[in-house]
Amino acid sequence: MSSIKREMRKKKLQEFFNNFKQNKMGITGAAILSFFILASVFGPMIFPFDPMEFGVAGPMEPPSSSHILGTDDLGRDIFRNLLAGGRVSLMVGVLATVISMFLGTTIGIVSGYFGKKTDIILMRFTDFFLVIPWLPLVLVLAAILGTSIWNIIFVIGITSWAGTARVVRSQTLSIKERPFVERIRAIGADDKTIMIRHILPNVFPLVFANTILISAVAIISETTLSFLGLGDTTRPSWGMMLNYAFESGAASTGAYWYFLPPGICVVLVVLSFTFLGYAFDEILNPKLRRR
Repeated sequence: MSSIKREMRKKKLQEFFNNFKQNKMGITGAAILSFFILASVFGPMIFPFDPMEFGVAGPMEPPSSSHILGTDDLGRDIFRNLLAGGRVSLMVGVLATVISMFLGTTIGIVSGYFGKKTDIILMRFTDFFLVIPWLPLVLVLAAILGTSIWNIIFVIGITSWAGTARVVRSQTLSIKERPFVERIRAIGADDKTIMIRHILPNVFPLVFANTILISAVAIISETTLSFLGLGDTTRPSWGMMLNYAFESGAASTGAYWYFLPPGICVVLVVLSFTFLGYAFDEILNPKLRRR
């Protein structure tokens, strides 16, 4: 029996990769994201950067052979700063997304499976996070908890799960009424086993596709907080670079090399996650899959 299940999983995985290779949007997103991941992981190792080391070169120097993206107002190399900032921005996006998806998936499955009062209470709690203005809530929480990078990850994670919870709940309501769930319950399986071993695997494709889109939201959130001055000043990120560029008047002085590179990086990474999210949704959802 286990060998049959392994063969089925292998067949589904192979089918997924075959469909993904035919999806131009997914391939484009994967290529862009892979480039930034490799640059962010290995770049700081090849070109070390110390955010507290100032005056390495002259301030606001334009791109040159010694500094290919120029320098900032403190004389730091923007290219090295960009590589180090990518690591922080991607880390925030991934970890905040893990928190968000865990909360959204758990609340969505529990609410949809048990229904009745549990569903009412959890969905009213979810509605609170859906209707409250997101930006003021994040700003207040970030200001209260502090500007540590871990606080920012926590704040983004606990404020971006509500949409996932709604989507997972609606899918759970459909799955729990299917005959195979009734048969599993009839042979004595408890609620925890049914939710973890049978409902979760069926909603996972939906969660997986949504996770990619939430990652883009998390990166934009970190950039927004950092740009507004609520970022961790001890760790470089693309949002902090934009904040420093704005405070130093780079736009008004024409120092395009200061604010354009981090802005372009944010746009490309968010675009790559968006491409992947739509591609995975198309592949994993038979209704959207191209024939």
